[in-house]
Amino acid sequence: MDLNRVQMFAQVVEQGSFTKAAKALGITKATVSRKIAELEADAGVQLLFRTTRALKLTEAGANYYHRVHGILADLQNAEDQLSASQETIKGHLKIICPIELGQLYFGRVLAKFLTAYPHITIEAELTNRKVDVITEGIDILFQITEKPNETLQTYILLNTPKVLMASPEYLSQNGTPQIPEDLNQHQCIRLSTPYVDNSWSLFNGEKWLTVEPKSRLETNNITLVREAAIEGLGIATVPMVIGSEAIKNGSLVAVLQDYPMKQSVVTMSMPQRVYLPRKYRVFTEFLYQHLFEKWQDLIIEVPDYIQRPS
Repeated sequence: MDLNRVQMFAQVVEQGSFTKAAKALGITKATVSRKIAELEADAGVQLLFRTTRALKLTEAGANYYHRVHGILADLQNAEDQLSASQETIKGHLKIICPIELGQLYFGRVLAKFLTAYPHITIEAELTNRKVDVITEGIDILFQITEKPNETLQTYILLNTPKVLMASPEYLSQNGTPQIPEDLNQHQCIRLSTPYVDNSWSLFNGEKWLTVEPKSRLETNNITLVREAAIEGLGIATVPMVIGSEAIKNGSLVAVLQDYPMKQSVVTMSMPQRVYLPRKYRVFTEFLYQHLFEKWQDLIIEVPDYIQRPS
């Protein structure tokens, strides 16, 4: 049995096309198409209906996929178990991280980790786009979000409260809002991201109030939002993990602090696995060591195999 073409068939089914399957596997579309044709020829049965618009499983193809899907999952678990027992820790990690979090924190952490584990390589993408962990073969996904992904193994690392901020110059020229409704008289700098509710909702002690102040700048990058606020463009909603230094040095001032906004959290997610590959384990252990050093009392969820410092 050629397991490569079985895996290709499963990828075609899961991705919905030869092109996407080829991209996920890192090979050419022609190779995938040829291997599936060979699989059908050797089996003497058609597995897929091919049209110009879509692929559809035949009845035989559906039965075959149902069986091989479980077998491939067992093989992956066996490989993970083998990986967990190897003495020399090696492998490749594909990591996705929000741009701002990566710029502020992960550069040095990843460099130190790779120095400690010279047989591991990392491909780190800093992005705020929507990510499909399984389809794209992502090992670890970091997010700033309000809704942790329940389909993955997810750990909530930190709360990161959102706070309304503006420069002292902007407030001196335009006044300081005293109640949420006052925001309608101000310019705002709006963040637009796929993971977070970007509406301006504040709690007045009894109920949530949503305001929609006018905005001349909308972006998907929170660092740009922060810098535009520092320049006096308007009032911005900034997570404290991104805006705390600006608050400390006085370039931004928090406003309406008696009216809290909905919190976001920093999460770490990875595919659900029966056995945790050793490269995953050493990376998460190393990461948590640095998290404990920086935010020991603020860490929310910790994997079972990591012990909190006393």
